[in-house]
Amino acid sequence: MVSLKNFIAAQLAEDAVPPPATATQTPSLPAGAQVIPREKHNISRRQISDAALQVLNGLHRAGYQAYLVGGSVRDLLLGREPKDFDVCTDARPEEVRKLFRRNARLIGRRFILVHVQFGREIIEVATFRGGDSDGQTVSASGRILADNVYGTLEEDAQRRDFTANALYYNIADRSIIDFCGAMVDIEAQRLRMIGEAAQRFHEDPVRMLRAARFAAKLGFQLDPAIESAIPPCRELLREVPPARLYEETGKLFLAGFAQQSLAVLQRYGLFTALFPQLAELLERAEEGIARELIQLSLRNTDARVIAGKSVHPAFLFAAMLWPVLVAEQERLMQEDKPEAVAMQQAASAVLEENRGQIAIPRRFTLTIREIWDLQARFHRRGGRRPYALLAHERFRAAFDFLQLRCEAGADLTALAQWWQQFQDADSEGRKELIESARREDRDNEAPLGPLPAGEAKRGKRRRRRRRTPKQASEPVAAAEGE
Repeated sequence: MVSLKNFIAAQLAEDAVPPPATATQTPSLPAGAQVIPREKHNISRRQISDAALQVLNGLHRAGYQAYLVGGSVRDLLLGREPKDFDVCTDARPEEVRKLFRRNARLIGRRFILVHVQFGREIIEVATFRGGDSDGQTVSASGRILADNVYGTLEEDAQRRDFTANALYYNIADRSIIDFCGAMVDIEAQRLRMIGEAAQRFHEDPVRMLRAARFAAKLGFQLDPAIESAIPPCRELLREVPPARLYEETGKLFLAGFAQQSLAVLQRYGLFTALFPQLAELLERAEEGIARELIQLSLRNTDARVIAGKSVHPAFLFAAMLWPVLVAEQERLMQEDKPEAVAMQQAASAVLEENRGQIAIPRRFTLTIREIWDLQARFHRRGGRRPYALLAHERFRAAFDFLQLRCEAGADLTALAQWWQQFQDADSEGRKELIESARREDRDNEAPLGPLPAGEAKRGKRRRRRRRTPKQASEPVAAAEGE
């Protein structure tokens, strides 16, 4: 098998040199479609990933049309580095899989796609979508449930959601094809819907979240038609499967623009669809600490993404759901539930409620519960407990969360400092810290005071009962001695 390195070395000749003519060229385009030749745009093949180039050239050489499409073209035009590369073609999914063999697999239910994998990179290949609604399965509200209808390049462009995502980079001649004035919209930093906005939201309500995401990520202004269509369509998000909402939530909050995403979601009333309890809580004037905790968690997440560091979804969701957890725990404690029991029941209730909204995977909910549970254990600093907590698998995440709560305004600074010192101290230093914590806890204990009269009497009666058997046995012992 030819290596990617050799393949790219053979393919990437001088970028300005036009490719030789082949049987597959740009198809005839309708009036109004614009073709931007290579010399009039800034996208070079050297900016496209090796895997995407191999897929594009493989399809092209096999006689199929092959285009780089969607956000990758948009981002390259804006001078951004694309997160991934998507390809569209006139080849059917079975033909694409046959062409790339063991590297390819079919996925999708609403519309069948092909994932072609090269190492850790996956290139998503889609067949042109058609405009024939007879082949669609639609719900009562108009949401498209299945859509395996194939069509032409022009029909595919009309089926896309926003103009900025409907640009096609043609590998045959390195031109860009624009069917709907996308270049003008990108220049104006405007996000405009293809077709009537309300209808497109009925077809797929997630498009409202996508509009918010692109506005936050790119800094684009939503077209007035989109802004006016969102309020009457917001309730449609209740019909979207929770797993799909979780996927979109990750794109909103784990891609480096989480703070902007929150602001846009709140501006258009979409945050409630993802976190209804938290959205209601943040509207209260007294929840300043909760708002600050959310902002800090989003700010820290953005900073890590921008710095190229890893982010754990469980930590972010633990922070975003913490205010809801605390409110639920306080409600249960007002029903005379013990604090520990109230915490456990509140955690179960909050995560169960959330599962019906964005379906956080179980592997993350377990970590979330551990981070929450360890917050109470930070207050138990006697005996061997600090050593056991320090050795816990989730200690680092839980301690970071404790510090985050301090920054948000919780009165836990002294506790966080104690644990930082405990981590840095040697064996003797840790013993001294534990002893100082024991003295501090003892000094903070309120005096118990005298027992109530009833309690004192019951105690005396118990003592008399304990002495009675001994007194009764003494005469017997004396008689035996005599």
